[in-house]
Amino acid sequence: MSKLKRKQYEKLLEPMQEELVAMARWVAATGQRVVVLFEGRDTAGKGGAIQAIAARLNPRQCRTVALPKPTEAEAGQWYFQRYAAHLPTTGQIILFDRSWYNRAGVEKVMGFAKDEQVGEFLKAAPQFEKMLTDDGILLFKYWLACDQEEQEKRFAERIDDPLKRWKLSPIDQAARTKYADYTKAREEMLEATHTDWAPWTLVDFNNQKRGRLTLIRNLLDRLPDTKCDEKPIDWPPLGHKPLKERFEILKPIPDFPAD
Repeated sequence: MSKLKRKQYEKLLEPMQEELVAMARWVAATGQRVVVLFEGRDTAGKGGAIQAIAARLNPRQCRTVALPKPTEAEAGQWYFQRYAAHLPTTGQIILFDRSWYNRAGVEKVMGFAKDEQVGEFLKAAPQFEKMLTDDGILLFKYWLACDQEEQEKRFAERIDDPLKRWKLSPIDQAARTKYADYTKAREEMLEATHTDWAPWTLVDFNNQKRGRLTLIRNLLDRLPDTKCDEKPIDWPPLGHKPLKERFEILKPIPDFPAD
């Protein structure tokens, strides 16, 4: 499919974001707990998808969790422990920018986890997720896909753009040579963890704008009826002429000379 132009994309995204706002209002009103996992290849577009979902939502209600490398203390814990600490309370939406599936992906492919650890994880993950869903958490798992040719273009963009260069890491450099290994690891992960109670959804992100729209539409369509009337806000007249700012102790700094 052809790439979407920015204006076309924004026109299609806006009504979905209105639905997301309504969904968040429903989550708050009903005390639901929502968890969305974003997994996929480097450069696939996890951050952009998360941003598109969270952009219009209250950041106190909708939080993004992107955990760094485990500390020495965390490395000695039950593997799921540091992720469980970020699960939502009632009325919250949590978006995981990578998740406990690191063990079946980057840790496996890059040799950060032993085969025995990966095997135990693949057995335990469905049980862990069963506990979450049995407790009422709405869990959605997305894997974002892109071809290596597209991945190479995005890596090149990051190298050439100083505003994106921070996204590159030594792991990214090593991962370039392991595209097929990541494919194999993903298929093993899907076979072991694609369950009735916590199924995976794969989304084509070779076209990132279209991929975001596809993912958001899928997420909204899979939720229960989220209709929740917005309460009217009592906003009486101010009662006097609007006041201007007055300064005595300090004054604002000079305006930026945009002209």
